[in-house]
Amino acid sequence: MRILMGLASVAMVAGCLLNWDAHAQSPADGYPNKPIRIIVPFAPGGIVDTSARVIGQELSKRWGQQVVVENRPGGNGFIGVVATIKSPADGYTLLMAHTGEFGVNPAIFPDIPYDLDRDLAPITMINEAPMVVVVNSNVPVKTISELLALARAKPGTVGVSTPGTGSINHLVLEWMNLAAGVKFLHVPYRGGAPAITATAGGEVPAGKAALGSAMPHIKSGRVRVLAVTTAERSFVDQSWPTLIESGIPEVRSSIWAGLFAPKGVPQPIIEKLYAEIAKILQQPDVKERFAAGGGVPGGMRPEVFGAAIRQEAASLKKVATAAGVKPE
Repeated sequence: MRILMGLASVAMVAGCLLNWDAHAQSPADGYPNKPIRIIVPFAPGGIVDTSARVIGQELSKRWGQQVVVENRPGGNGFIGVVATIKSPADGYTLLMAHTGEFGVNPAIFPDIPYDLDRDLAPITMINEAPMVVVVNSNVPVKTISELLALARAKPGTVGVSTPGTGSINHLVLEWMNLAAGVKFLHVPYRGGAPAITATAGGEVPAGKAALGSAMPHIKSGRVRVLAVTTAERSFVDQSWPTLIESGIPEVRSSIWAGLFAPKGVPQPIIEKLYAEIAKILQQPDVKERFAAGGGVPGGMRPEVFGAAIRQEAASLKKVATAAGVKPE
């Protein structure tokens, strides 16, 4: 009996040592010990690139390792995303992407070379900003209800500018059409700046724009905001109602940027990245940088972020199918 008890004690001690050793050798313990790169599937500038650079700078300060932002534009974001998923799943290559790659692309392209669940691990949303429905200041419309009434009176003739066919702005416009039973005339441009400039100059009576793009024209008084597309009002101006409050409860969307890792990165590294970034997003200076573009910091847990993307993608897919939206 004593021999058995002695052996049991040895086994218990050995088990404790093994557990301690396994914990000591967690993949996150030595992470990071070399530079990290964040791939951005766009040229420098814009919400995705800005988010990557803000987070990269702060992680460098905290961890003492260089974080390099690598811009890989082209192919509707496909190039940057594919480069990420083909990288080693060790936490040293990350992806900063946005609504387009995981909400819009799956909705309008019949086949894309990546899949969120199969190829990537969401870490957290970094930054989120509303789109705004605006009209030229000379248009005698003050509310969404009045704009819808105008569209019903003249179906297919009331122009609304967007950054292009198949953009998130375009899909939300079609979503509005379907939900409200109206038909606006979609007027696509090649980018957000020319689209909102066209509305501000009176070339197109209305527009659906990112708040950051619209801000200079809002401040100058050349366009008037009728509503924001998010579920909550914007801190920029609490007098702007949401589309939900304006009688279109089905429509809610935003332009967000989020951080991802290749599938297979050890969960302890994902958790370490999330915990550090969640702290960074609460820094007053970081909040101020995002606020300059009308955005608010994210910080939701990885599983919550992933669920939110799937829900958004499903909604946009229904809209694109119903409206017959196809890529340019």
